[in-house]
Amino acid sequence: MTATAPPATRFAVARQVADAVLFEGYVLYPYRASAAKNRLRWQFGVLVPPAWGPAHGEHSLQQTQLVMEPRGAATLAVELRFLHAQRRTVEEARPDGSFVPVPELHLPDRVLVPWDEGTEERVEMTVTVAELEAGEVRLPFVRPAREETEPVAGADGRQVGRLVRRTERADGLLRLRAEQLDVPYRAFKLTAVVENITDWTPQGDAADGSDAAGAAAGADREAALPRSLVAAHLLLGLSAGSFLSMTDPPEWARASVASCANLHTWPVLAGEPGSADVVLSSPIILEDHPAVAPESIGAMYDATEIDEILALRTAALTDREKREARGTDARAAAVIDLADTMPPEVLERLHGAVRALREITGPGAPVPDRITEPFEEDAVFKPETPWWDPAHADPADPARDRILIDGTSVGPGSRVLLRPGLRRTDAQDLFLQGRAALVEAVLHDVDGGVHLAVTVEGDPGADIRREQGRFLYFQPDEVAPLEDA
Repeated sequence: MTATAPPATRFAVARQVADAVLFEGYVLYPYRASAAKNRLRWQFGVLVPPAWGPAHGEHSLQQTQLVMEPRGAATLAVELRFLHAQRRTVEEARPDGSFVPVPELHLPDRVLVPWDEGTEERVEMTVTVAELEAGEVRLPFVRPAREETEPVAGADGRQVGRLVRRTERADGLLRLRAEQLDVPYRAFKLTAVVENITDWTPQGDAADGSDAAGAAAGADREAALPRSLVAAHLLLGLSAGSFLSMTDPPEWARASVASCANLHTWPVLAGEPGSADVVLSSPIILEDHPAVAPESIGAMYDATEIDEILALRTAALTDREKREARGTDARAAAVIDLADTMPPEVLERLHGAVRALREITGPGAPVPDRITEPFEEDAVFKPETPWWDPAHADPADPARDRILIDGTSVGPGSRVLLRPGLRRTDAQDLFLQGRAALVEAVLHDVDGGVHLAVTVEGDPGADIRREQGRFLYFQPDEVAPLEDA
């Protein structure tokens, strides 16, 4: 990735992940509008109109702050991406030429139903770092209201209905500024704010119709979504220079990075692996240089996507369910077709991958042609002290059956107070905090560690645990001696 690459080229790699962010949760398995999980949609990066958000705990802006080190007369390319919801209704044709809204329209290959589609929107700008340093740069944008109709033909080619798509107006504002930092190097804190500034007053069902706040509280989220910026995120690219990682910055920049305030977004390094000239500011928490799994066969739009399970479950849907999914959305139809036509070898590829082995099994991994240092056979697997010698194992060792804890000898039959260590325990052990227990055995592992096998006093299953040798285990610093019974 060269420093002079145009934004479209520079963002190409990052956009693969950005597309996954844009459509995350767009339509969930089983990909039908009638499914309960598809009735409450679009939870990530939703910037609602300011008159509606405060009453419902949703926000109208997101702020990205990060540290960058531009070189020379660097320019900053910015790409804001979001979905604009358009409401689709289904109308059936009547013999007199009129159309009436219907909840379903059955066609041979699909069942059309009302649905909110998402159209991808982009706002792009390029600005010099010098302009950002001189003052705030503002870019307002508008997505106007519109209405479109699409005729729907039946099996015989005659029009049997139509789809009506209505889109509401959405207004937004992108604000950028850069402040030079007081650090040993030429570095800036970049602030990028995306706002929904749509001038829309919700019409709710509050008792006092003149109370705007009451109206906002009574308005439905479905009324706000078509006027919102959905799954909003930013791609930022420097023509020369680099951004600093927000999770692993150099020591000199740690204080500056810690002072950055990111609201409802999470900036990470993106683009080519090893590069630092592109940032994806996402409403979903990611790691630096996120990437789509190479085994993935395509977008399935489901949160925490597990392609193999989704593909198998989708292929198992009934023909009626598949027809409804195809009629729900074009992207849902693509998922159905993908699952139905997937070759077995592609499905097998989804079964699993061991990423940790790629360094030694990948195409670029070096393969030694010979062993350069011969080993001595007698030196292999022959430690001075065997970790276990069955011929000389002696389970009875009074000296090792007791240990000192806070100056008190503790061994089988001793009572102790359980104090699980927060650093190395789990939720089950935390429930035992402050409980008394009986030491059943003192055990020593091959690394020299000591563990106390205990049963909890008052446990009705203690006798069964003791009989089966199923104990709870704690380290010496996780217990306190009590008076022996």
